[in-house]
Amino acid sequence: MTEPAAIAYFSMEIALESAIPTYAGGLGVLAGDTVLAAPDGEIPLIAVTLLHRHGYFTQKLDSDGWQHESPDAWDVPSYLTELTPRVTVTIEGRTVASRAWQFDVRGQSGSAVPVLLLDTDLPENSPADQELTHHLYGGDSRYRLCQELLLGIGSVRMLRALGYLQLRRFHMNEGHAALLALELLEERRRAAGRSEVLDEDIAEVRRQCVFTTHTPVDAGHDRFSLDLATSVLGQRPELSRGEEVCCDGQLNMTYLALSLSHYVNGVAKKHRDVSREMFPHYQIFSITNGVHVGRWTAPAFQRLFDRHIPGWREDNFSLRYALSIPDEEIRSAHRESKLALLDRVTQTTGQCLDPDRFTIGFARRSTACKRPGLMFHDLEVLRSIARASGGIQIVYAGKAHPNDHEGKQLIRQIHDAAATLRDDVRVIYVPGYDIDTGRLMTSGVDLWLNTPQPPLEASGTSGMKAALNGVPSLSVLDGWWIEGCIEGVTGWAIGTLPDNASPPEDSEHAAALYDRLADVILPLFYLEPTRYTEIMRHAIALNGSFFNTQRMVQQYAVKSWLS
Repeated sequence: MTEPAAIAYFSMEIALESAIPTYAGGLGVLAGDTVLAAPDGEIPLIAVTLLHRHGYFTQKLDSDGWQHESPDAWDVPSYLTELTPRVTVTIEGRTVASRAWQFDVRGQSGSAVPVLLLDTDLPENSPADQELTHHLYGGDSRYRLCQELLLGIGSVRMLRALGYLQLRRFHMNEGHAALLALELLEERRRAAGRSEVLDEDIAEVRRQCVFTTHTPVDAGHDRFSLDLATSVLGQRPELSRGEEVCCDGQLNMTYLALSLSHYVNGVAKKHRDVSREMFPHYQIFSITNGVHVGRWTAPAFQRLFDRHIPGWREDNFSLRYALSIPDEEIRSAHRESKLALLDRVTQTTGQCLDPDRFTIGFARRSTACKRPGLMFHDLEVLRSIARASGGIQIVYAGKAHPNDHEGKQLIRQIHDAAATLRDDVRVIYVPGYDIDTGRLMTSGVDLWLNTPQPPLEASGTSGMKAALNGVPSLSVLDGWWIEGCIEGVTGWAIGTLPDNASPPEDSEHAAALYDRLADVILPLFYLEPTRYTEIMRHAIALNGSFFNTQRMVQQYAVKSWLS
């Protein structure tokens, strides 16, 4: 095979299509958008992930609002092409074989980027090893480390077996793939016929590797005891390199990636600063996330842009010319998108919403740091705002990890709040959040709500998707919104830029949220629709034109991939 790619991109999850459930949330969707942008920019990239034959999970909500999970199995051969090579890794002393399936992501020009999905469901493996690529984020620490061994070490071996011998960069999208650095060290050691790792090996591997960290939440950084690491990986000389590989007596995947990468970035400017505080001995830069405009722009707005901004798909920055689109055409495209969302809500839940009523959208992973229930901090205040303004309805979506009892309880609390508010504020929780639901929600609501606990929002991208469709955000100033918020122009802030040493209490942010809704946003929407449309237009022109993966991938290419 010829050498068609220079950059290998590794991610535990990649969102390719809704029908291919190889993703859980924002990390996977960001990876999918990155891969989609690569062929558009003629970037010589190949991506690697695991197959996740049983997906993340299918979410069902019972009558009490409690989440139930079941496997999200899919028909692999209907979407992917099986490749011939087989490679092996050693796990706990056993030889485990894997194969790769390929999915081609095509750009606007017709060029393609291959995505490889590794699979251990082979008859030569034991039943337990066959299941190592079944579940995304399933199992215990041992299962997780085995998966990360496959993603890091197995993926490099598969790329070599497929003829990718001269790859220039190895990009780790989060620390799950960090063991690839150990495999690159071992390749050099084997080629030189040595048993030890030298400083020159470290320097060369570091030159090849790029690392993007995605979370300021400590629990999001995988770490494993050295006993478990030795049990799963075996006695590897690379593990003797001390702080370059291990930290505090643990195999810490984030520290491994930090130590063995020449370029490290956070996913927003604020996240860069937070990451530097978390990891003060490392140089960390920032490349703010973006979203793929072709994937996340609703059909009605695609047609609108085709009429007024020819070539916007190829030149995303040209969306700044949305400033010249007439009000009535923006409102018409939004109305079509809103009706599409409300139709899906009715089909999914059996409940009907009013297309003329102000509609707020919130869709994030259900976990405490996202604070999905902040809107319901004071139900009587919310009820009075709705009665005085002309009405509010809210569409929620998002999954809680199966082991996150608190996250499940948050969904149930929203269900209970909806029952208390009844018709004063209609609240509907749409189960089964996926790419298709995300497209409809980010284009069909009138306002996008985001309420993270600062400084725990690395970036966030849902508001970027909303902006492409003229939906302004009301968000806490954290992550990307610090960069994207021009108050009263692209949307609104909840509160002020917080001090990390003493972040605001929930009550303060809730009060600020209610004030913005009651005093500014709802009066604009119901009484001054022309001014509201002006904010929609600026959301597209200022945020949609910049917070996209075309710009993001160009920055990666210049700063880390091809430099």
